[in-house]
Amino acid sequence: MAGQFEALPGGGAAVALDEVEISILRSFAVQLMELIGPGDEPVEGEDPLAALFAEGPSEPPSDPALRRPLPDAYGDDTDELRQAAADFRRYTENDLRARKRDDALSVVRSLDALASAAAGEGGGVLKLTADESRAWLGALNDLRLTIGTRLEVTDDDESEALYRLPDDDPRKPMVMAYLWLGGLQESLVETLMP
Repeated sequence: MAGQFEALPGGGAAVALDEVEISILRSFAVQLMELIGPGDEPVEGEDPLAALFAEGPSEPPSDPALRRPLPDAYGDDTDELRQAAADFRRYTENDLRARKRDDALSVVRSLDALASAAAGEGGGVLKLTADESRAWLGALNDLRLTIGTRLEVTDDDESEALYRLPDDDPRKPMVMAYLWLGGLQESLVETLMP
Protein backbone atom coordinates (compact mmCIF):
# COMPACT_ATOMS: atom_id res chain seq x y z
CA MET A 1 0.00 0.00 0.00
CA ALA A 2 2.96 2.35 0.48
CA GLY A 3 2.46 5.30 -1.84
CA GLN A 4 -0.53 3.75 -3.57
CA PHE A 5 -4.19 4.21 -2.72
CA GLU A 6 -6.24 1.05 -2.29
CA ALA A 7 -10.00 0.76 -2.40
CA LEU A 8 -12.01 0.50 0.80
CA PRO A 9 -15.53 -0.88 1.10
CA GLY A 10 -18.14 1.79 0.51
CA GLY A 11 -16.17 3.70 -2.12
CA GLY A 12 -13.41 5.06 0.09
CA ALA A 13 -9.65 4.72 -0.26
CA ALA A 14 -6.63 4.17 1.97
CA VAL A 15 -2.93 4.95 1.64
CA ALA A 16 0.04 4.50 3.94
CA LEU A 17 1.93 7.74 4.53
CA ASP A 18 5.02 8.43 6.60
CA GLU A 19 5.61 11.61 8.61
CA VAL A 20 7.52 13.32 5.81
CA GLU A 21 4.82 12.57 3.23
CA ILE A 22 2.13 13.83 5.61
CA SER A 23 4.09 17.04 6.16
CA ILE A 24 4.73 17.61 2.44
CA LEU A 25 1.12 16.95 1.42
CA ARG A 26 -0.18 19.20 4.18
CA SER A 27 2.21 21.99 3.19
CA PHE A 28 1.16 21.73 -0.46
CA ALA A 29 -2.54 21.82 0.45
CA VAL A 30 -2.05 24.90 2.64
CA GLN A 31 -0.09 26.62 -0.13
CA LEU A 32 -2.87 25.77 -2.59
CA MET A 33 -5.46 27.36 -0.28
CA GLU A 34 -3.25 30.46 -0.03
CA LEU A 35 -2.89 30.61 -3.82
CA ILE A 36 -6.65 30.29 -4.34
CA GLY A 37 -7.27 32.98 -1.75
CA PRO A 38 -9.53 33.34 1.26
CA GLY A 39 -12.69 34.06 -0.68
CA ASP A 40 -15.41 36.54 0.04
CA GLU A 41 -17.27 35.87 3.26
CA PRO A 42 -20.79 37.25 3.55
CA VAL A 43 -20.94 40.37 5.69
CA GLU A 44 -22.52 39.63 9.06
CA GLY A 45 -26.20 40.52 9.04
CA GLU A 46 -26.49 40.51 5.23
CA ASP A 47 -28.80 38.20 3.37
CA PRO A 48 -26.96 34.86 2.84
CA LEU A 49 -28.94 34.31 -0.35
CA ALA A 50 -27.46 37.49 -1.80
CA ALA A 51 -23.98 36.05 -1.25
CA LEU A 52 -24.93 33.09 -3.43
CA PHE A 53 -25.59 35.43 -6.32
CA ALA A 54 -22.59 37.69 -5.81
CA GLU A 55 -20.64 38.26 -8.99
CA GLY A 56 -17.05 37.20 -9.20
CA PRO A 57 -14.17 38.42 -11.33
CA SER A 58 -14.54 38.54 -15.09
CA GLU A 59 -10.83 38.40 -15.88
CA PRO A 60 -8.67 35.29 -15.51
CA PRO A 61 -6.10 35.31 -12.70
CA SER A 62 -2.81 36.97 -13.61
CA ASP A 63 -0.74 34.17 -12.03
CA PRO A 64 -0.41 31.36 -14.61
CA ALA A 65 -0.28 28.75 -11.82
CA LEU A 66 -3.72 29.89 -10.63
CA ARG A 67 -5.06 30.41 -14.13
CA ARG A 68 -4.45 26.72 -14.91
CA PRO A 69 -6.92 25.33 -12.31
CA LEU A 70 -9.27 28.28 -13.02
CA PRO A 71 -9.24 28.32 -16.84
CA ASP A 72 -11.48 30.26 -19.19
CA ALA A 73 -14.54 28.28 -20.22
CA TYR A 74 -14.16 29.27 -23.87
CA GLY A 75 -11.29 30.09 -26.16
CA ASP A 76 -10.36 33.69 -26.79
CA ASP A 77 -10.36 33.56 -30.57
CA THR A 78 -13.06 36.19 -30.96
CA ASP A 79 -14.49 39.11 -29.01
CA GLU A 80 -17.71 37.13 -28.63
CA LEU A 81 -15.90 34.14 -27.06
CA ARG A 82 -13.87 36.41 -24.78
CA GLN A 83 -17.08 38.05 -23.57
CA ALA A 84 -18.78 34.69 -23.05
CA ALA A 85 -15.75 33.47 -21.05
CA ALA A 86 -15.82 36.64 -18.93
CA ASP A 87 -19.54 36.23 -18.23
CA PHE A 88 -19.14 32.56 -17.37
CA ARG A 89 -16.23 33.34 -15.04
CA ARG A 90 -18.18 36.15 -13.36
CA TYR A 91 -20.96 33.76 -12.33
CA THR A 92 -18.95 30.60 -11.59
CA GLU A 93 -15.47 31.46 -10.32
CA ASN A 94 -16.47 32.22 -6.72
CA ASP A 95 -18.10 28.79 -6.39
CA LEU A 96 -15.20 27.08 -8.14
CA ARG A 97 -12.68 28.72 -5.83
CA ALA A 98 -14.77 27.76 -2.79
CA ARG A 99 -14.89 24.13 -3.91
CA LYS A 100 -11.15 24.06 -4.53
CA ARG A 101 -10.51 25.58 -1.08
CA ASP A 102 -12.84 23.01 0.49
CA ASP A 103 -11.00 20.17 -1.29
CA ALA A 104 -7.62 21.42 -0.05
CA LEU A 105 -9.03 21.94 3.45
CA SER A 106 -10.32 18.36 3.43
CA VAL A 107 -6.76 17.21 2.70
CA VAL A 108 -5.38 19.30 5.57
CA ARG A 109 -8.00 18.06 8.03
CA SER A 110 -7.58 14.40 7.15
CA LEU A 111 -3.79 14.68 7.36
CA ASP A 112 -4.03 16.47 10.72
CA ALA A 113 -6.28 13.69 12.03
CA LEU A 114 -3.84 11.06 10.78
CA ALA A 115 -0.82 12.85 12.26
CA SER A 116 -2.62 13.17 15.59
CA ALA A 117 -3.68 9.50 15.64
CA ALA A 118 -0.23 8.29 14.57
CA ALA A 119 1.82 10.64 16.78
CA GLY A 120 5.21 9.12 17.47
CA GLU A 121 4.62 6.18 15.13
CA GLY A 122 6.32 7.69 12.06
CA GLY A 123 3.15 7.79 9.99
CA GLY A 124 0.06 5.72 9.47
CA VAL A 125 -2.66 4.58 7.12
CA LEU A 126 -4.95 7.35 5.91
CA LYS A 127 -8.49 6.07 5.42
CA LEU A 128 -10.83 8.25 3.39
CA THR A 129 -14.58 8.06 2.84
CA ALA A 130 -15.94 8.24 -0.70
CA ASP A 131 -16.60 11.99 -0.31
CA GLU A 132 -13.14 12.62 1.15
CA SER A 133 -11.61 10.59 -1.69
CA ARG A 134 -13.29 12.84 -4.27
CA ALA A 135 -12.07 15.95 -2.42
CA TRP A 136 -8.55 14.51 -2.35
CA LEU A 137 -8.73 13.76 -6.06
CA GLY A 138 -9.71 17.37 -6.79
CA ALA A 139 -6.93 18.74 -4.57
CA LEU A 140 -4.28 16.41 -6.04
CA ASN A 141 -5.33 17.47 -9.53
CA ASP A 142 -5.12 21.17 -8.63
CA LEU A 143 -1.71 20.67 -7.02
CA ARG A 144 -0.36 18.90 -10.10
CA LEU A 145 -1.76 21.61 -12.38
CA THR A 146 -0.14 24.41 -10.38
CA ILE A 147 3.21 22.64 -10.01
CA GLY A 148 3.15 21.60 -13.67
CA THR A 149 2.55 25.23 -14.63
CA ARG A 150 5.49 26.36 -12.50
CA LEU A 151 7.61 23.71 -14.25
CA GLU A 152 6.25 24.87 -17.63
CA VAL A 153 4.91 21.40 -18.47
CA THR A 154 2.55 21.67 -21.42
CA ASP A 155 2.45 18.13 -22.82
CA ASP A 156 3.47 14.54 -22.10
CA ASP A 157 6.78 14.89 -23.96
CA GLU A 158 7.89 17.60 -21.54
CA SER A 159 6.87 15.58 -18.49
CA GLU A 160 8.96 12.68 -19.82
CA ALA A 161 11.97 15.02 -20.01
CA LEU A 162 11.52 15.76 -16.31
CA TYR A 163 12.56 12.18 -15.50
CA ARG A 164 15.97 12.87 -17.01
CA LEU A 165 16.86 16.04 -15.12
CA PRO A 166 20.27 15.90 -13.44
CA ASP A 167 20.24 15.79 -9.64
CA ASP A 168 21.84 19.24 -9.39
CA ASP A 169 19.03 20.92 -11.38
CA PRO A 170 17.22 23.36 -9.04
CA ARG A 171 13.87 22.14 -10.40
CA LYS A 172 14.52 18.57 -9.28
CA PRO A 173 12.70 18.74 -5.90
CA MET A 174 9.63 20.26 -7.55
CA VAL A 175 9.80 17.65 -10.31
CA MET A 176 9.96 14.86 -7.73
CA ALA A 177 6.88 16.31 -5.98
CA TYR A 178 5.07 16.63 -9.32
CA LEU A 179 5.78 13.00 -10.23
CA TRP A 180 4.91 11.73 -6.74
CA LEU A 181 1.59 13.61 -6.73
CA GLY A 182 0.90 12.15 -10.18
CA GLY A 183 1.40 8.63 -8.85
CA LEU A 184 -0.90 9.31 -5.90
CA GLN A 185 -3.51 10.84 -8.18
CA GLU A 186 -3.37 7.93 -10.63
CA SER A 187 -3.71 5.32 -7.89
CA LEU A 188 -6.65 7.21 -6.35
CA VAL A 189 -8.39 7.44 -9.73
CA GLU A 190 -7.97 3.68 -10.16
CA THR A 191 -9.49 2.97 -6.74
CA LEU A 192 -12.50 5.17 -7.45
CA MET A 193 -13.30 3.60 -10.83
CA PRO A 194 -16.13 1.04 -10.68
